[in-house]
Amino acid sequence: MGAGHGHAGSRHRWRLGVSFVLIGSFFVVELAYGLISGSLALMSDAGHMAADVVTLGAALVATRIATRPDSTGRRSYGSYRAEVFASLLAVVMMLGVALYVVTEAVGRIGGGAEVSSGPMLVVGALGLVVNLVALLMLRAGAGESLNVKGAYLEVVADTAGSVGVIVAGWLVSATGQAYWDTLVALAIGVFVAVRAISLGRQVFAVLGEHVPEGMDAAAVGADLAALDGVRGVHDLHLWTLTSGMNVATAHLVTADPADNHAVLDQARDLLRRRHGVAHATLQVEPADHKGCDELGW
Repeated sequence: MGAGHGHAGSRHRWRLGVSFVLIGSFFVVELAYGLISGSLALMSDAGHMAADVVTLGAALVATRIATRPDSTGRRSYGSYRAEVFASLLAVVMMLGVALYVVTEAVGRIGGGAEVSSGPMLVVGALGLVVNLVALLMLRAGAGESLNVKGAYLEVVADTAGSVGVIVAGWLVSATGQAYWDTLVALAIGVFVAVRAISLGRQVFAVLGEHVPEGMDAAAVGADLAALDGVRGVHDLHLWTLTSGMNVATAHLVTADPADNHAVLDQARDLLRRRHGVAHATLQVEPADHKGCDELGW
């Protein structure tokens, strides 16, 4: 996740839109030829492409929801977390596809399935081209937006699936043994599951309001405490609202109430410039202020 200022997902909505059209159009082709050829690798890649379609669609909807103004008065942070939930959907879809592929692959072990290698090679090659174009579209936004990253990782896994289909088709054609199709499908399923778990950890870090990735809470506290006029820092909290939008709250104790205005300006500038926190809520307190330590959490 980048530490940029402002809503990152909305800047890359067009990338999601183009990728959605590309992947959605090719999914129908791959599914049809997967059924015709009897290839589990091809059908598993089609299943993963279906997950791509759902994920990209959800990501598009989420970027729209996230930028919509709140008309209820109840969402004090707006609807920015919609993009994080779309990323969670990507994780669920990837794990679901991985489970299906692995289950089917295991079920075919020892069987005598008939597999046609010709359609596998042609459709696998076309799928690789489509996925590579989508990857180029999404790559620029994957480093800034968790939502776009979820879609990007989906397409990365699908690209690996297309490569797997080509390899499986070549091996089946070269050896005449259909079990290569099953083995490649199994490898695709494991690869997708690993990518899903990696993304899931990041999603739950955001939902759990962990300190943003790449940020050191102790360093932030030390920098604030080192500002002129600050005698102490407590109740420091750092978290990510959505990709590109890091948030902080803190209490700053000052030696002289006359310094409060300058301390507030310095602290906000420091958080924005050095730590990538554009939205900070800071409470400036005199040294003799009491009550903060009365909270039990």
